[in-house]
This record gives sequence, structure tokens and C-alpha cells, in this order.
Amino acid sequence: MKINKLARRLMSCSLIILYNKIMRFILLCLILSFSILPSFGKTQFKEKEYQDLWCQTNKGITEYRLDDGARVDCVTETYAIEFDFAHKWAESIGQSLYYSKKLCKKPGIVIIVENPQKDSRYLTRLKLITEEYGIKVWVMTPEDLRFSQVCNLE
Repeated sequence: MKINKLARRLMSCSLIILYNKIMRFILLCLILSFSILPSFGKTQFKEKEYQDLWCQTNKGITEYRLDDGARVDCVTETYAIEFDFAHKWAESIGQSLYYSKKLCKKPGIVIIVENPQKDSRYLTRLKLITEEYGIKVWVMTPEDLRFSQVCNLE
């Protein structure tokens, strides 16, 4: 009898210790995810701000709606243009080609580079494909928006 009670107590203590370790691990994971997540997806400016400036400067139409409901970021007289941050380089290729086909215009991409060191690898990949398929690429940086804001203040 005494052995059974002792075994139950030991099992009970072991389960409590295991439960506490699991709860601490879960808590640690939550703390880390909340401290790390805000850095992902954080940009200096919104894509729309780059889009508005570039499209206005180049006499384009923003958010042009296609017959299938898709929206082209900017349409100029010559180009159907997709805007994306550098890490979304591959996605921008497909979208620009699709928009150009639907509108019978040349494909274009405005790639947004906010971190030149990190984003250079994406630009290298983008350049390889865009040269092959004749996609025009423009690069925008936060300085473009800052310069525009300064000019508008004067």
C-alpha cells in the first residue's frame, strides 16, 4: 500500500513538473513571437505611398481595375506596372506579365528597396528574369518619398 501511495505521489509530482516546464516553454514562445513579429512586415512607408508618388509623377492611373476584378497598381500610356517590396520580387514578375497581357501594354515593375544590403540579393534575382522577359524595372527608395515630402513643403 505504501509503495502505491509513494508511486502516485511521485507520478503526480513528475506530471506537475512536466506541466510547469511545458507552460514555461509555451510562455517563452509567445513572448519571443510577440517580440520578433513586429519586425517582420514593418516598412518605412506603405506600398501605396510609393505607388501614388510614382504614378502621379509618371501621369499614370492608380488601382486600375481589370474586367476580372484584379487591380493594376499603376497604368501609364505604355506600361502596366506592379509595385512590390524587394522580398516579393517573384510575385511582382507574374503580376506585371499578367497585367501587361490583359491591357496590351508593356510589363513594368517598381521594386521598393528599403534595406539595400538585404534587398540586393532580390534585385539580382529580379534582374535575371526581367532582362530575359523584357520587363522594365524602376527602383524606389524611402529617399524618393522623403525628397518629395520636402519639395512639397517648400
